[in-house]
Amino acid sequence: MKVLLLKDPKEDDCGQDPYIRELGLYGLDAALIPVLSFEFLSLPSFSEKLSHPEGYGGLIFTSPRAVEAVELCLEKDDKTEAWKKSLKEKWNAKPAYVVGSATASLVRKIGLETEGEKCGNAEKLAEYICSRIPMESITVYQKIPHPGIQGNLKSYFSREGVPASITFFSPSGLTYSLQHIQELAGDSIGQIQFAAIGPTTARALAAQGLPVSCTAELPTPGALAAGIRKALHAHSCC
Repeated sequence: MKVLLLKDPKEDDCGQDPYIRELGLYGLDAALIPVLSFEFLSLPSFSEKLSHPEGYGGLIFTSPRAVEAVELCLEKDDKTEAWKKSLKEKWNAKPAYVVGSATASLVRKIGLETEGEKCGNAEKLAEYICSRIPMESITVYQKIPHPGIQGNLKSYFSREGVPASITFFSPSGLTYSLQHIQELAGDSIGQIQFAAIGPTTARALAAQGLPVSCTAELPTPGALAAGIRKALHAHSCC
């Protein structure tokens, strides 16, 4: 069966996107189409905050893009050496909370130990954190539609037909792609099993009147693959 994942491809140490690999273990033919691009914001302000770990009780990384923002700040402001010599150690004395294993892996690559990745989603992580430290937030990127979304979706549907399942990885991804999917699928939209990476995205799907056949128990390749396989199997038995 063909399944479509609306996300950027990300190769792991084995040279393959882990979602493609995990779905393949269940005999599912998965494809990836990116639906979001990102613009980084407020980097000078963020860089200044990174230079003063004494003013904060820790860091919270909500996505891989937040880690990229740290890397950009270090590169653009020539703070790489300062990070290695002192800043990293000072921040490591404080907790670095993360949403999901993908973000945790990137945070560890910049030298920080992580907490909270097993919470499963942002809501549970927030509950975990709120009882521990006061928070200050800074927005370091915004989501915009991927410039190739319409063409890539049209090419996929022309080549592969209507997939058995489509997975959304964020409410924004749903917003930017749903109209194109509805137009391409036409009357066959009802045969698609819609899946969500987490409860927030599942609620966004439901708000659009779409049935959610699967919500991953954890935002990981293995959990999503198992959920999609179970949903497709249940549908085929009906």
